[in-house]
Amino acid sequence: MTMNFKRIAISGRIERANTADTLRSLINLLENQKVELIIEEQTASLLQNSAHTTAPRDKLAEHADLIIVIGGDGSLLYTAHSASTLGVPVLGINRGRLGFLTDISPKDMDHQILAILNGDYQIEERFLLQASHGDHPKHDALNDVVLYAGSIARMIEFELYIDKQFVYSLRSDGLIIATSTGSTAYALSAGGPIVHPGLQAVVITPLSPHTLTSRPIVVNNNVEIELVISSARGMRPKFSCDGQALNKLAAGDKLHITRKPQPLKLIHPLGYNYYDILRTKLHWGTKLGP
Repeated sequence: MTMNFKRIAISGRIERANTADTLRSLINLLENQKVELIIEEQTASLLQNSAHTTAPRDKLAEHADLIIVIGGDGSLLYTAHSASTLGVPVLGINRGRLGFLTDISPKDMDHQILAILNGDYQIEERFLLQASHGDHPKHDALNDVVLYAGSIARMIEFELYIDKQFVYSLRSDGLIIATSTGSTAYALSAGGPIVHPGLQAVVITPLSPHTLTSRPIVVNNNVEIELVISSARGMRPKFSCDGQALNKLAAGDKLHITRKPQPLKLIHPLGYNYYDILRTKLHWGTKLGP
């Protein structure tokens, strides 16, 4: 089933010099299609004398049928949290380094955006995680929830429970709990596997564990994960969601991670192929050296 995109919000990473040119080209393209535009407040600063409606990034989904993000995967991550809650699909134009999520190239933007407006696209759902600590609000993560020691290079000790069953006690620099989407992010750098985003799986990867036998674990995404801080040794460990540092933890504190009920809807151009993305971004098959 195709969706009718008549109100489109645009958000861009203003720190990148090439964002402004792509933004102006996209706006011209959409204006010619008689689409109502809402520009993210900071992104609008790249435009001079713009008369378009603006909104904060976390409010874009309240005003749009589609959100287009110009930037890298990090830019899309922060938009995804609010968009998933309201069921608004997100489309990414890559102006970052890798672009596992932002898969439209600026050079192909015009004809691919027009095709999408005409209903020629693929839609894919990606699940998110939610992390909660005590009475604090829940935080969303499309890529990962990370427990880490903080700014001091010292190990912390914690216990891992899955569906209230004890798994292990571990001393390490921390732990990465990644979605299948996030398996190509921080978890991959820590030695975790690549998991196809169509799998409803969570990857649990230790960070520099103090034992050679601690290996990544892959579990279903409908489980409840609990981390209990056993000993902080005078430190205040932290946890982050998609790279955003959040609450500090202390010995005895518990961090709960579950699947978010609402998925993110990602829009791809027709012909999107996940393995093409991996091959291109990870340089598989590239000949190195002479």
